[in-house]
Amino acid sequence: MPNIIFLEVDKEDQKLVKDRFPEAKIVEGELNGDDLIKECKDAEVISPFIYSKLTKEVIVGLPNLKLIATRSVGYNHIDMDTCKEKGITVCNVPDYGSHVIAEHVFAIFLSAVRHVAEADDRVEAGEFDYHGLRGMALKGKTIGIVGTGKIGSKVAQIANGFGMKILAFDHHKNEELSAIGVNYVTMDEIFGQSDVITLHVPATPETTHMINAKSLSAMKDGVVIINTARGEIIDTKALVDALKSGKVGYALLDVLEHEKNFEENKELIGMPNVVTTPHIAFYADDSMRNMYLDCFESMEEFGKGEVPQHVV
Repeated sequence: MPNIIFLEVDKEDQKLVKDRFPEAKIVEGELNGDDLIKECKDAEVISPFIYSKLTKEVIVGLPNLKLIATRSVGYNHIDMDTCKEKGITVCNVPDYGSHVIAEHVFAIFLSAVRHVAEADDRVEAGEFDYHGLRGMALKGKTIGIVGTGKIGSKVAQIANGFGMKILAFDHHKNEELSAIGVNYVTMDEIFGQSDVITLHVPATPETTHMINAKSLSAMKDGVVIINTARGEIIDTKALVDALKSGKVGYALLDVLEHEKNFEENKELIGMPNVVTTPHIAFYADDSMRNMYLDCFESMEEFGKGEVPQHVV
């Protein structure tokens, strides 16, 4: 096998890597810039997660690099133009656990609208009293799903189980979802009719700041916004303003626009009607295992001279 380096490997996953690629080099944390070049200077294959940025400068500084096998669905941390120019193959993991991300949508949704954390704090403080903790029922409420790929489709299936009315927007209609009552509509209809809006689109120029002052103003008062996709989809300042005014009832966020700059998000995170989790929607037992196994498969196919199944 070629010279392989795995970046951003948690301790609990290192045995899985070593069992499959005993000669591979494992780096626990993220690497960027000159540090990445120095650590990976001889690498032919690099497997990062999302925080090690394979920029043009980094890629140019790695003359032996032939394959980048990112353990993620998204690949906006990789300069794809430079990879194409240099003939470097890039593989991703198209679906390592769409169901676990969909499950997290409802984990943060229900915990917020049923006041689970607040109720727990109250009981622990010795106050066993339900007053002031009236929650929001899901049955009969309208959920707007922006993007019905693998994750959005799973969200729709779960929402259907709760008896919610389901609106969806996507450039490609999923007929299987239509069969369970999902109604495909325009984005304007999503904004105007939804009690809850959940985002499941990639970060692209088209989707960056899709949720902004104008779109927020078109939403129902008290709308719940859930984002487990990419932080750039929401204009942070516009969201803060909408939370302050009451236009947005809750913002439930697993991703942030400025994830590595706490000061940029300090006001948003500290608001009482905001729930934030540190990008953990994907982080479950079977999804992590699937992430590595699919990545291993791409590496082994590439090593045999085959075109990997998961080439971007």
